[in-house]
Amino acid sequence: RLPEQQKMSESHLNWFRGVYLPPALHPLNKTFVKGGEWQDIDSTQEKRRAFLQDFCRKYNSRKKLQTHLVHLVSRIYVEDRHKVLYCEVPKAGCSNWKRVLMVLSGFAASANNISHDDVHYGKHLRKLDSYDLKGIYTRLNMYTKFIFVRDPMERLVSAFRDKFEHPNSYYHPVFGKAIIKKYRHNADEEALKTGSGVQFREFIQYLLDSHRPIGMDIHWEQVSKLCYPCLINYDFIGKFETLEEDANYFLQLVGAPANLKFPKFKDRHSSDERTSTEVVRQYLKELSKEERQLTYDFYYLDYLMFNYTSP
Repeated sequence: RLPEQQKMSESHLNWFRGVYLPPALHPLNKTFVKGGEWQDIDSTQEKRRAFLQDFCRKYNSRKKLQTHLVHLVSRIYVEDRHKVLYCEVPKAGCSNWKRVLMVLSGFAASANNISHDDVHYGKHLRKLDSYDLKGIYTRLNMYTKFIFVRDPMERLVSAFRDKFEHPNSYYHPVFGKAIIKKYRHNADEEALKTGSGVQFREFIQYLLDSHRPIGMDIHWEQVSKLCYPCLINYDFIGKFETLEEDANYFLQLVGAPANLKFPKFKDRHSSDERTSTEVVRQYLKELSKEERQLTYDFYYLDYLMFNYTSP
């Protein structure tokens, strides 16, 4: 419960009660879009929105997720100048999206000069849950809400490679040590001490364990639990697979400066091969058939709501 002074007004409570059935699709404001080259991307965008809306209508008739409004919006970043809300999905272009938001907000002149630490540990961007309830409510209703997603298995493998195959002062001692201790038989002292060298299969054992030794992390949490796409009516659904064209179309939609393009560079480990379908296939070979099926089941909703083909 929130403190007394922050209690929801009756109108906010009424909105929250109705949040389970998203409003009818609102047409995107295309006032700023110039040129006819965006027609195919726009058509794809409308199909994605309609598909998600249709899925949510069917899904919500069977199951309603009860969760607090402030928790619903805890992964959403706010850019007030251009009136946009971005729900962060790690490993789906989020670092570069934060750079773009910083440029849109006036904190930086170019996305190319912003460091990884500034993006993730700087205090330049506000999240929606930092506003009072009236501020949250107003922005959810008035701003353009967007999300970028990625094939769930590609996103999962990308997260594993980033956090466990490279030196990491947080994920190795926090997650790595707990994973090795529970899932590696006869682990040596060095591995138990450092948490380095987690194998993909050990990571999957942790992911699928209902009694995991350490909690979930946003880098491999389901999008359905990060951004609640059936409770928050996103106006724009971008995909990592078509990242550049989707992003640059969205920037036109919201009236971004003409010279602002979505960055092409890889945020970290730039010499590594990108996590592609073929790379994912190699990692999945390490798993049993049952483990592969259970991993797919774990991301079942993400596959369904964003119309990804099951592996």
